[in-house]
Amino acid sequence: MSSAVSDATGVTAAFFEAVLSEIQRGNAVRRKLPGGGRIYLDRPLPFICIYRQPENGKDPGTWRLVTSEAAFLIGNTHKAQQAGLRRLVQAIAKHAINRFGAFLVVEIWAATGSAISDDSNFLSPVPGFHVFAHSKRGLSSTLEVLTTALGRIRILKHAPAVELTQAGLWGQAVFKPLLQREQKQLAGLRVIGLEVQPVYRNEEGEIFPMVLRRLKRQISVALKRTFHRFATEHSLEVPMSYQALGQHRISKHVISVDRALSNLAATYDFLLDVTPVNLDSAWHRFKRAKFDQKPVFFYRPLSVDPAAVKRRLFAVSTERIEEPTLADLFREKQLGIDQELSALLARGTSRFIHHGLLLYGGIDEDLVCAAEDILVRIPPRSREGKGFISATDFAERARVEIAHYRRQYPDFRSRVEVRDDLYSGLMVSRGNLLIGRKASIPQTRLDALLQHEIGTHALTYHAGRAQPLHLLWSGLPGYEEFQEGIAVLSEYLVGGLSRTRLRLLAGRVVAVKALLSGASFLDTFIYLTRDCGFDQKAAFTIAARTYRGGGLVKDAIYLRGVRRVMRYIAKGGDFKTLLIGKIAGTHVSMIQELIERKILKPAPVWPRYLGDPAAQMRLSRLRKGGNLFDLTKGGV
Repeated sequence: MSSAVSDATGVTAAFFEAVLSEIQRGNAVRRKLPGGGRIYLDRPLPFICIYRQPENGKDPGTWRLVTSEAAFLIGNTHKAQQAGLRRLVQAIAKHAINRFGAFLVVEIWAATGSAISDDSNFLSPVPGFHVFAHSKRGLSSTLEVLTTALGRIRILKHAPAVELTQAGLWGQAVFKPLLQREQKQLAGLRVIGLEVQPVYRNEEGEIFPMVLRRLKRQISVALKRTFHRFATEHSLEVPMSYQALGQHRISKHVISVDRALSNLAATYDFLLDVTPVNLDSAWHRFKRAKFDQKPVFFYRPLSVDPAAVKRRLFAVSTERIEEPTLADLFREKQLGIDQELSALLARGTSRFIHHGLLLYGGIDEDLVCAAEDILVRIPPRSREGKGFISATDFAERARVEIAHYRRQYPDFRSRVEVRDDLYSGLMVSRGNLLIGRKASIPQTRLDALLQHEIGTHALTYHAGRAQPLHLLWSGLPGYEEFQEGIAVLSEYLVGGLSRTRLRLLAGRVVAVKALLSGASFLDTFIYLTRDCGFDQKAAFTIAARTYRGGGLVKDAIYLRGVRRVMRYIAKGGDFKTLLIGKIAGTHVSMIQELIERKILKPAPVWPRYLGDPAAQMRLSRLRKGGNLFDLTKGGV
């Protein structure tokens, strides 16, 4: 939408009656106004945001500031439209007052003048807000919340100036309130004006898109907090939180973007594409060469041309998504796919490492120290116990576990495949369990690995598929860290996280450190065997996972993920929220917001172990805090 409105045609009687009819039935209203602009009412609410374009039509970007809200109206200031707009908003207000007991109108417009800093070193826009209220009566607390929330906004590191003007001085603003007389005539109606410094454009009217998005998101939070306080004090129906006041409906464009990005992500399988297909033969050649010759790894041919997929990827218009939370999630997903495709283009080259760092992050000294501490304190010859089961037997046990979940949730349709191209590894890909034919599973680790692979990775895939957004099963950027952290903690919750397993995760961290320090495959293999005490087969597997594709830092996320999930739980975080789909720790607050807004639904299935009293007792221990050693049987 290049401009908010087009002409000065007034709101017709037929349009007015149609909208009023929808409101009275409690339906959503999504209509273009006859005079240009539009009205959006997600559901009956005790507030509305209004933007009116000035008569000269020169106000680029400002109309976007209201489109995040669950109730907004965009119109213009032409005289021909004013009477119709006033009548329409008054009718909405009357209906809301009958239902809620009160109604708040917030009208937004852009200030005139420059928003550029006076600092000669920076031509940087400084945010500013001027709040207008006809009277403070009945709005004191609401205005306090609004001005405080606006004061927290930061644009390019600048804090805003926030001014509050009351009584009759509103007439000095650019716009007089649309419902000026109605404020006195209609009991329960309150009106607030918000003048915004247009930091999102230059003097020629060119938009700064990143600034506009950031400002829009922060203003939306401030408005929702304001509406929540108003509703708490004046409404007969009090929302659970300010986040619940966001839009409940998903637009057709959001669905289109969601499907397009998920379909593009499904055209390749990143982890399979960077996993060598010849690990078995590479190990035997390495062994025959007396561990003195760098192994050569071979990979599957790529099923897509990453550059061609990128062209399709950036043809998906995430910038047209008006709701800030969803817009942020989809932009992240778009960039995450781009990073994976760039990594596939660099597979087998020295550039691959750098793309992996963008995808999975680096390692800090604190994580390395924790890993080294584990390697010192846990003896290298810790035993898993006697008795192993084959890949085929493990596959049968996995099918039994999947059948358990399918009885709870019929759409839990994971397959189990025993494959020659995974050697001894285990992997869940798109909800299906892939088992290397050479896998040998310790009996004592059986339940732990079932909960890791089926009870976490497969379960969150199917929980995500139950959501209206495919993003939840396709995976949000960076989701792997929390996924692996949850999966390892599931091993602890069923009493199967051994010292040997914790030691293995620590070994992966120090191997990644060696990779990033410039060590070769042979250097890292020697370090793992000689200095860390791993046997030759285990050291080869750790090094192969670390140096695959040209050097992949992913394996550091297991230990890092465990620690972060432990901190999340110790701070009171809800463990079940993490199981709603494939999400990262940075997305938890967004996911909770979408749950409160009823865009996301409760998960249809939960891990088997959450019904086990012993697992609940262990989860309670995590809520009290602790360290990694507390996760192993008996500690250290």
